[in-house]
Amino acid sequence: MRVVLQRVSQGRVSVGGQIVAEIGGGLVLLVGIGPADGEPQARLLAEKIAHLRIFEDGAGKMNLSILDVGGQALVVSQFTLYADTRKGRRPSFTGAAAPELARPLVERFAEMLRELGVPTLTGEFGAHMLVDITNDGPVTIWLDSN
Repeated sequence: MRVVLQRVSQGRVSVGGQIVAEIGGGLVLLVGIGPADGEPQARLLAEKIAHLRIFEDGAGKMNLSILDVGGQALVVSQFTLYADTRKGRRPSFTGAAAPELARPLVERFAEMLRELGVPTLTGEFGAHMLVDITNDGPVTIWLDSN
């Protein structure tokens, strides 16, 4: 399981010109699922993200978690995180999980974040989404369950 985490001042997902999810300060999480991923990988990353100290404290040091600052999360499924570009000029996505595995695991991952106390919204799985991200910092971190 792979997550590209971006600390944001705001994030929004639109589908067909309609806003389906919008957050203020917090994290936008672009989530890719591999075929061997399951609940243990989702739990590992949800707990890591909920407690990752990447928000600034009063002294300007990255010392606070999303839980500490009362931020929100926006989870966006993104199979392209499993792109293989080693051969040719067209990426292969055969390393990404099939939708039948990926959809419920992305939903479970978002649910785990909620259970940990992080208010979490999601994009629309499988839809063509426009994702607006106002990266704060910028802070962008790559997480992999492996």
